Amino acid sequence: MRFPSWFGLAIAAASSSVLLQSSLILSSQAVQLRDGKVYFAHPPSLVSAATTERQTSSSGASYYFTLSVPEDAGEPLQQVEIAQRDGSTQARLIQFDAEASRAFIGTRRDRGDELNLGENRFDRDAQTLSIVFDPPVPPGTTVTLELQPKRNPRQDGIYLFGVTAYPSGTDAYGQFLGYGRLQFDSSDRGFPFF
Repeated sequence: MRFPSWFGLAIAAASSSVLLQSSLILSSQAVQLRDGKVYFAHPPSLVSAATTERQTSSSGASYYFTLSVPEDAGEPLQQVEIAQRDGSTQARLIQFDAEASRAFIGTRRDRGDELNLGENRFDRDAQTLSIVFDPPVPPGTTVTLELQPKRNPRQDGIYLFGVTAYPSGTDAYGQFLGYGRLQFDSSDRGFPFF
């Protein structure tokens, strides 16, 4: 008996669906692979990124990254990594004071309660700041990270920071949320000389 060509496609689609379902263990709280890796059911989203000081080489600036953890995230938010995309030269490198990092519920302009943080660290070689929430941030929460750079970069321009979120769990999979964008201007740009 000969089957139409669409029949083979239907069988292949059904088989891949069964394989996908059998490789995932679905719970009411998260997506977990057989190897134990935990994923968000619906990952957080990067809402905004901002700085209090745009002047190059300025000290005393704060960088704010706001994330929204959806109600149906499936798992609380345990950790966030923020990685500078191009800090390849000394003039572009931004170093963070990991211990001075803070987090709070809400946005930069509408602050709520401050959140407790665990052990935070800055890896200069990877240009990555890791922030750990202790306890994790529950689903349905908007959270803002307040980061303290040692100083703004010496070179002006647009800087991108990749944001990755990790659910709670010992074997959590980080999900990339996108890039936060900050712009820095040269100290002499736009200022008249007298």
